[in-house]
Amino acid sequence: MQFETGHLYHIYNQENNRQKIFFDRENYLFFLRKVNKHVLPFADILVWCLMPNHFHLMVHVNHVEIEHTPGATQSRARSKLDVPIPPIPSPTQSRIRNGELISFNKSIGIMLASYTRAINKQQNWSGSLFRSETKAVCLTEMDGISLGWITNMGITEFSINDTDIEYPNVCFNYILYNPVKDGLVKRPEDWEFSSYSDFIGERKGTLINRNRIQEFGLRIV
Repeated sequence: MQFETGHLYHIYNQENNRQKIFFDRENYLFFLRKVNKHVLPFADILVWCLMPNHFHLMVHVNHVEIEHTPGATQSRARSKLDVPIPPIPSPTQSRIRNGELISFNKSIGIMLASYTRAINKQQNWSGSLFRSETKAVCLTEMDGISLGWITNMGITEFSINDTDIEYPNVCFNYILYNPVKDGLVKRPEDWEFSSYSDFIGERKGTLINRNRIQEFGLRIV
């Protein structure tokens, strides 16, 4: 994954060996706490969706790397997926405490490895839970993106015939409607583990950044 500040990215990964990655509601909430801890210090989240065997995040990258603060406490998710946003460590304070730089790439890797360890322990498994390569597609740079873009992972299949200004909105809607597309629910608001209910105001989750959503003109179509 290669990130640049100021751009939107669609980040996703799926199960390894055709297995589930979420087995109960607490697994979903636990993963969201990991997202809270490992993604938000680097990026604003515009939309998210957790599926039984894969996940989607659409983010605006604010920092490619930050100075790591060791020993930070992990927040617990509130009810109704109202996940609290942790404070971003001050670079000055981080330098005094440790001075170790950590990249967004590495933080995502740590997040997935940590979640994998927990699930392996829960299921009495071993080995990789996710595919080895997490994908991150830049949505605000059309270079290298086909108008009929389909991923090779089989989880983000959609076509686009619009301009690069509209491309982020196509992805935004694809992520929100993914549970309907996969037949899990009939309406996107019926799937608990996505930001759809937060976006339409039925739930007050704090993972998404509504100002960023408005800035890029993202809307449900």
